[in-house]
Amino acid sequence: MHSFIELSKLFEDKFKSRHFPDEPGTLYQPAAYILGIGGKRIRPVCVLMGNQLFNDIDPDAYHAATAIELFHNFSLIHDDIMDKAPLRRGMQTVHEKYGESTALLAGDVMFVKAYEYLNKIRPAMLQKVLYLFNNTASAVCEGQQLDMDFEKRDMVQMGEYVNMITLKTSVLLAASLKLGAILGGAGEGNQNHLYEFGKNLGVAFQVQDDYLDAFGNPEKFGKKVGGDIMANKKTFLMIHAFETANTQQLNELKLLIKNNPADKVEKILQIFKDCKVDDWAQQLKNKYLQTALMHLEETAVLSKRKKPLQELADYLMMRES
Repeated sequence: MHSFIELSKLFEDKFKSRHFPDEPGTLYQPAAYILGIGGKRIRPVCVLMGNQLFNDIDPDAYHAATAIELFHNFSLIHDDIMDKAPLRRGMQTVHEKYGESTALLAGDVMFVKAYEYLNKIRPAMLQKVLYLFNNTASAVCEGQQLDMDFEKRDMVQMGEYVNMITLKTSVLLAASLKLGAILGGAGEGNQNHLYEFGKNLGVAFQVQDDYLDAFGNPEKFGKKVGGDIMANKKTFLMIHAFETANTQQLNELKLLIKNNPADKVEKILQIFKDCKVDDWAQQLKNKYLQTALMHLEETAVLSKRKKPLQELADYLMMRES
């Protein structure tokens, strides 16, 4: 059984080969650019992890993993355009460096290239793989649209936010694991347990991300604390604060969001603490994490084969400050 680190290296060695032709360079260089600025490759490696849980790694798993990583980067290019984001992983975003029109096309051609890799999968498996991939791609688009819809609303319900996060981020992690399981010959019950493991782990990761943005150590977290608060983002923490604050706290929250004073972050963090949002968020993260681990436990394979996936959960949850 390979560890996450070992599988990352195996995938990276294969993925760094050329995916695009030379011409027109004005289209394919921007597509290659975003792939070259890295990332942890968590989703494609999950395809390999889902595969090796049930069998030796099938060559088709590398085709599926490559398709997943190309799709993920396509979605990042388009998300960055929608968010008007200047940086991605500390580097200029594709639309900032090459212009919006070229960035749109570069994303489109990456999506097409993802299907080229899927079409390399042996015919007996292709229909199941395509069904899952297509449903997942649609779900990610739905999640992104809901995220944009929520920006125009004063507040959203917790259930709505969980649904949006699940669609936008968690289902791709879940589907990556399930794709690997399908190619590894897993039964339907095991495939579904692995999907639920990935889905709940993805939500736990987002709860943690929202928590760290407010309460993390900026040196360890790598971001300035309070970025979500400054941007008036509706996070797990903000939604819970609105649901639990008393009338005075609620009025103060609304005024701080509306007026953006210099001490906005400090004052909202104090309201969060007064409402015990920090403790609640840690409990919520653990609830999703435990649900994920329960599904991994229920997956009917030898315990020692599950160790790399347990390590993955630890890896995603270890940024505690």
